[in-house]
This record gives sequence, C-alpha cells and structure tokens, in this order.
Amino acid sequence: MITYSAITKVNKRKHAEGLGLALEKLDPAPSGVGVFELEDGSGEWEVGAYFIEKPDEISLLLLENAFDAGGFVISKIPETDWVAKVKRELSPVEAGRFFVCGKHDLKKTPTDRVGLLIEASMAFGTGHHGTTKGCLLALDKILSEVTNLKNVIDIGCGTAVLAMAVAKASSAKIMASDVDPVAVEVALANLKANNLENRVDCIEAMGFEDFRIKSRGPYDLIFANILKRPLIDLAPDISGHMSSGGLAIISGILDEQAEEIIDFYQQNGLVVFDRIDIGEWVTLTVASGK
Repeated sequence: MITYSAITKVNKRKHAEGLGLALEKLDPAPSGVGVFELEDGSGEWEVGAYFIEKPDEISLLLLENAFDAGGFVISKIPETDWVAKVKRELSPVEAGRFFVCGKHDLKKTPTDRVGLLIEASMAFGTGHHGTTKGCLLALDKILSEVTNLKNVIDIGCGTAVLAMAVAKASSAKIMASDVDPVAVEVALANLKANNLENRVDCIEAMGFEDFRIKSRGPYDLIFANILKRPLIDLAPDISGHMSSGGLAIISGILDEQAEEIIDFYQQNGLVVFDRIDIGEWVTLTVASGK
C-alpha cells in the first residue's frame, strides 16, 4: 500500500505549532503529524503529515498561506516491511565492552562483551547512531575508572539502551525517563527482553520536574542524549542534581554546536571531562567544576 507525506518548513514556532494543529483537521485526515525544530542552527521548524490517501493539494496551499509556510513537498511512500529491513541492514554494534544487537544476532555476542538486546521492531536507539554509540563509549571509559557507581539516571531514555548498559555492567540503582509515552513503552519492553525490568525504574516524565526523580537524587551519573535546546534548558538541573564528584554524559550535539554547549555548561559550573566525535555528532562527559 502506498502512503503519502507532506512536509514543509516554517520560520516561527507559533506558526509551526498552529500549522500542526490545522493539519490534524484536514479531510482526509492525516494518520500522523510531526512538528520539530531543525537542529542546524537556522531557527526553522519542520512540519510534516502522513496520509493513507493522497492529501488535498488545495487545502495544503491554503494552510501554507495561512501560516506563512514554505511550499509543501508531497511524496509517495511505498509500503515497507521495516522489521525485515532492520534485520537485513542493521548489523550488531560494538562500543567498548558493549555489543548491541537484535534477537537475530544475539548468538553472535562475544563472550567478553556485555550484550544488549534491542528488538528489530524497536530500532530507534540501537547504537548505530553516533550519539548512542558515543554515549556507550563514554560509559565504557567511565566504568574502566569508576567502580562505585551508586545512583544513575537516563533523561530522555528512548529505548533505554544506556540505562540497560549501566544495569548490566554495574550494581547501581538506575532510573530512566522519557517525556514520550511511546518511548516509555518501548523502554519497558526492552528492559523485559533483557531481564532487567527489576533493575531499572522507567517512568514518563519531563526533565527533572517529577518528584520521583528529585527524591532519588543526587546522581553520580546522568545521561542526557537529546538535542541542543533541551540540553541547554537542562544544564542548571543537571548541575543541581549531580552528586559531589559526579559526571554527566550528554549527546545529541552536532559538531558546530559543541562549543556553544560547552560554554553554556561551564557557566553552570560543569567542565568537559572527555569528548568523543563520531561523524558529525559529539558526545561530552562533563564533571562538576566546583
């Protein structure tokens, strides 16, 4: 079955959000709508909708004019068996002591590696992306030097691959959270598949706002593999919830954004302890500068 996408760019957040809401009211209605800020420093927002039936081009043109958007690009999307595609194309990932794979490759886990199972149907956050692999490599370095991790949190956990890595490689108490309820469901499924449901507390929450997160702190290791804007917003909380001598691994940072992030974290009392570059992505380990 062929489906359709309609994607455009908008300069202002309020226009992007308004356009997203208006798209949901179209007839035929889209099966999904996405609105997010581009992480290229342009300040632009991308708005996309996905349709089972071909969208009405006149309606889209009217919405373009109403919300000062660029022209919608309408594309056909052929039906794809994504699970089969993942199994064919996503090979296992080795990152230090960690071996991330799907169930179909689980038997390939080397005896000297920590195996992390991510089901093929839950393929985002598998370790193939430079940010996730960078975080795993940063964690591997920390575990080589720090043997007494006690309290860890993964903010914006996605598949929970980072929380699972800590759980399998240490005896630390671990919490994982995400603002997206679907991500929390995926994380819980992965924890169960790895027999870690009793090792990691996974909750739906935004940043450090939830009382359960506040009450569990301070943390001697904090993960935040998200994007530039939320990383900047979280800097004061990361600093404030870090234990004395604690560390944070942050990623989702493009190379051209790294210096700005570093400067901002230094303003919040954190200094760069380590940096890992993979392609265009940067992972930073930061420590308290106090």
